[in-house]
Formats: sequence, structure tokens, C-alpha cells
Amino acid sequence: MNTQYEAAEPRREEVDAWSGPALLEFGSPWCGWCRRAQPLIAEALAAHPGVRHVKIADASGRRLGRSFTVKLWPTLVFLRDGRELGRLVRPADAGAIREALGTIV
Repeated sequence: MNTQYEAAEPRREEVDAWSGPALLEFGSPWCGWCRRAQPLIAEALAAHPGVRHVKIADASGRRLGRSFTVKLWPTLVFLRDGRELGRLVRPADAGAIREALGTIV
């Protein structure tokens, strides 16, 4: 699990070209909902070490979050070969995250 937000967000074209399973996590380090979700995300990702996990510090005007129509944090976008296959907004339990990860691995 990636514990740090990326210093620079990738461009959408880069994300669309990724191969394999990936989890984009949109949020903010000061967001209470985001901090509360961290142990849930870590628990779910523990069983899937091959999933690319990228944390994006989102904010108004950030292009990648807008391209995925992120409205609330955290928003988890589950990708396989650059295509979105699932999404969770403010997940409340690790089970929902594990289930979504199962669709991309």
C-alpha cells in the first residue's frame, strides 16, 4: 500500500495507458474521511500486492480528479488496463474494497 500522496499527479493519458490492475485513491491528507479509510484500504490491499496503488491529493481544479468526476473524498477508482471497472466513495468497510479489488485482479 502506498501511504504517501503523489507529489505530482499523472496525466489522464498516462493512467489510461497503464497495464494491469490499479487503484487510484483520490483524497487529501487533512480529510477526516480519508484518514478513517486508510486502515480499511490497507487491509484490503494486503491480499493484493500486485495492484498498483496511487494516492492523488485532489483539490478544486486538479485535472485528474475532474477527469474522473471526483466529487467526494476519498474516492477509490478501480482500474484494469487503464479502464475503470469500479468505484467506491467513502468506503465504510474493508469488505467492499476487497470485493471491488476482486473485479480487477
